[in-house]
Amino acid sequence: MINILVHGLGQDAKSWNEIKNQLNNNGINVETPNLFSIVKNYQVNYDNMYKTFADYCNSFNEKINLVGLSLGGVLAIDYITEFPEKINSIILIGTPYEIPKTIFTIQNIIYKFMPKRIFEKMGCSKRDMISLLDSMKNLSIPDKAPNIKSNTLIICGEKEKDNINMKSAKQLNKVIQNSKFKIIENAGHEVNIDNPIKLASIIYDFWKDNEKDIK
Repeated sequence: MINILVHGLGQDAKSWNEIKNQLNNNGINVETPNLFSIVKNYQVNYDNMYKTFADYCNSFNEKINLVGLSLGGVLAIDYITEFPEKINSIILIGTPYEIPKTIFTIQNIIYKFMPKRIFEKMGCSKRDMISLLDSMKNLSIPDKAPNIKSNTLIICGEKEKDNINMKSAKQLNKVIQNSKFKIIENAGHEVNIDNPIKLASIIYDFWKDNEKDIK
């Protein structure tokens, strides 16, 4: 089984380092692709990022346990929709149920005034980040999420309780069959940064439970 952790917008592969170490210590190897690295030979927009991500996943011959945070979760939903036979299980963390167009517009305005070095740390340019957000505004997750049949875990940080992300998590849990829902304490949107030890434990337990189901 291949285990893939997919970072969110504003993160990179290093955002999973603590969780990767925890899982490695329990005998589980994980892959942590950097989304901006795999799309670097193409114009940066969502379609190209998804295409290169799907190619990356399809390069593995085994089935996949896929974990996606925010943007990573959106990519995971698109991938399992197109290639359901490749997925063993899926974990969605802080993943939007509907794309918040107004928030994206505001975020892009903020990005335009941020220094270039902030984006370079994530492995992309300011132009690429703005282009990516613009290209995501018309994505439709509600049409795809109900088609997910694999065992699914929805995760949201406790500090998101009054936020759109908590509402999205509950909606995803409602429409996805065979899904479970967990709230992680002492964490906001970036659960992998805020409480990595707890998140690693939950991922480990979920994967182990899925192994029992297969047997």
